[in-house]
Amino acid sequence: MTLPVAVDAMGGDDAPAAVVEGALEAVREGLDVVLVGRRDAIAAAGGESLPIIEASEVIEMSEEPSRAVRTKRDSSISRAANAVRDGEASAVVSAGNTGAVAAAALLRLKRLPGVARPAIATAFPVPGGRTARVLLDSGAMADCDAQWLHQFARLGSAYSRIRFGVAVPSVGLLSIGEEPEKGNLLIKETHKLLAADDEIDFYGNVEGGDLLDGPVDVVVTDGFTGNVLLKSLEGTASFFVRLILERLAEGGEAGAAALRLLAPLADEMSADNIGGAVLLGVRGVCVIAHGSSSPKAITSAVRAAHRLVAADLLGELAAVSLPSPPRDHR
Repeated sequence: MTLPVAVDAMGGDDAPAAVVEGALEAVREGLDVVLVGRRDAIAAAGGESLPIIEASEVIEMSEEPSRAVRTKRDSSISRAANAVRDGEASAVVSAGNTGAVAAAALLRLKRLPGVARPAIATAFPVPGGRTARVLLDSGAMADCDAQWLHQFARLGSAYSRIRFGVAVPSVGLLSIGEEPEKGNLLIKETHKLLAADDEIDFYGNVEGGDLLDGPVDVVVTDGFTGNVLLKSLEGTASFFVRLILERLAEGGEAGAAALRLLAPLADEMSADNIGGAVLLGVRGVCVIAHGSSSPKAITSAVRAAHRLVAADLLGELAAVSLPSPPRDHR
């Protein structure tokens, strides 16, 4: 019997309405789901027909993640993580406070053996049927050392292979230039470790502009830099989409025709289709959807969670040989 995916019904800007709608669509696709949150709120959003694990508390986007997870023990995200830990669910999906999702997963599920710190792997859709690019860490660990980034490279390489079928993923280290001597002390030290690692296909340094259309499948960086890059890309994309739509709207019939041509590309590049980011390094499949996720994005996240469970993501990651961090980092 397939275990359901535990979906945090209270997490996200438009929760629980968008989450419930997305979960219902996942069920219509034949995917097993259990919603976690306040029963009355879930019912009011139309989710009374779905299995529910009740949780009386909600962690808001503005709350400090670690403190909120420790004080709100009956929060929806903590209860969802508990469901995975206790064998009631196969994976957790949440569009809530990213830091709280990571903290709850780390506190409730613990780390995989040998993992110094978990990392959030964000995949970016690429047009033309090409394989999605993976960026990690995109927000779990703001401060990192070279040994952690070394582990991220191996975890990210394995993730690209497992989720996207890349036989030998190429790995790049995010820096301010391609030359090995470019970058701060962290980047220079990490470059030496990755260049000497025969377990990964290390390309070398890459720049921010290489993420979407560059030479590598996986881009490694610390969580602070990764999150800044991620949000910069989101903001830039949103600005240009809005600008293009405004110009096309002023273009009469020609603009309408161009819009029809661009619509399939926009759908292909939509983050709604990618299925969310994944927290790598904890003892459970944890998919983190964007806070502004639409119902379609929630459905994609549930779909991705089921596929990762079926692909035995945890077993595959547990089998990855990880370089040992310094003793005081374990």
